[in-house]
Amino acid sequence: MSALTWLVPFSRVGGRLFRGYRARAAGGSGVRHAAGGAHAQPYYRAFPQPTRYEVIRAEVLSGFMWFWILWHFWHDSEAVLGHFTYPDPSQWTDEELGIPPDDED
Repeated sequence: MSALTWLVPFSRVGGRLFRGYRARAAGGSGVRHAAGGAHAQPYYRAFPQPTRYEVIRAEVLSGFMWFWILWHFWHDSEAVLGHFTYPDPSQWTDEELGIPPDDED
């Protein structure tokens, strides 16, 4: 057995791809394998009407998403609010706040 026999499958696939490229480059349209029933019909200036299954699925997924967010916010709120104690603004001096003294005019 030759050491290059493992290249045979790649050359077959490459030959098929190259043949399709040459056909399109020569002006041929090529074959498209799009399924007719898998695509949504276009609507002009109207929203597509979702099916009952799509509505229920969207409600369940969005409900689970909000459950996940609120659950983790409740049990690990430091991830959003931070891991430090907040300073007390009433303890700040006028100088720290940038307020000029009263006698300065």
